[in-house]
Amino acid sequence: MKTLSRRGLFGAACLACGGAHMGLTATPVQAQQNWSPPAAAQRCPSRWGAADRRGSMNLMTPARAQSAARLIRTGESVELGHTLAPTMPFFGTRRFDLHTKRTFMNPEANRRGSNEEIVITEIGQVGTQLDAFPHQTIGDEVYNCVNLPSISSRAGFTEMGVHTIGTIFTRGLLIDVAGAKGVPVLPDDYEITVADLEQALTRQNSTIQEGDAVIIHTGWGTLWGRDNARYVRTCPGIGVAAAEWIIARNPMLMGSDNWPVECAPSKTMPNASLPVHQIALVVHGVHLLENMKLDELARRPQKEFAFMMQPLKVQGGSGSTVAPTAMF
Repeated sequence: MKTLSRRGLFGAACLACGGAHMGLTATPVQAQQNWSPPAAAQRCPSRWGAADRRGSMNLMTPARAQSAARLIRTGESVELGHTLAPTMPFFGTRRFDLHTKRTFMNPEANRRGSNEEIVITEIGQVGTQLDAFPHQTIGDEVYNCVNLPSISSRAGFTEMGVHTIGTIFTRGLLIDVAGAKGVPVLPDDYEITVADLEQALTRQNSTIQEGDAVIIHTGWGTLWGRDNARYVRTCPGIGVAAAEWIIARNPMLMGSDNWPVECAPSKTMPNASLPVHQIALVVHGVHLLENMKLDELARRPQKEFAFMMQPLKVQGGSGSTVAPTAMF
């Protein structure tokens, strides 16, 4: 297998496996099994140039927003975000606590009362959430080989914080892998392959277009709030090869109804931690949208829709809880 140049690495139209994308001299099967994070010289500068900090958000253009708007025909909408509540599944010390500040009665004669709340939470990494680039690293480098310590401060990241992403309004595409397999939920550790994606797309008569919000339905979201222990223990999701295949088609973001978008633990790298996070966020600058609510969307016959979302303007944040919407 010929070793790919860095330009070929980022511009290949079809990548059979993660290892081939990184230029490993191995067969496709071996390459997938031996994938490892690419060296800085292989991944930087990004396709957008050495100074770029937006990655795939460069695809969010006025023309793309106009194209998405033309997909809205009936005005129907489907909410794709879970409700924030203490009953959500969490990892480690992540939490969500809401404490109501009970009615304060103003002294004027009209007796205007007001209520507020204090929320104690990790706002960037709970619930339905969008990952910003500083959330993940290869060593001490984030997207475009930016040195993490150089952009870290006690008040957030000084570059590529979630507040810089802005409004996302583009074509959304649901790839219903669970539906294509004829099951409500994929098995606990099922790693979605390129063949699985192609099967689902053929069944839907759909294709991925540049700038899409590509959303993967695994059925895992049905466990949300019902079996949280199982939800966070493992999950089905895309493998390295499938992630590379999607990214080669230039999506704006990738999302799923599981917690990491990818299969966990990885079948490609059983001893590694979430390699697709590195591929998407660090190598290619493609945001990940996790813990989506996709049950209602998956029941609809239309798999293409106008996708809209805006992260919270958290200065320097590593991510944001979000409430995305599909409109038809």
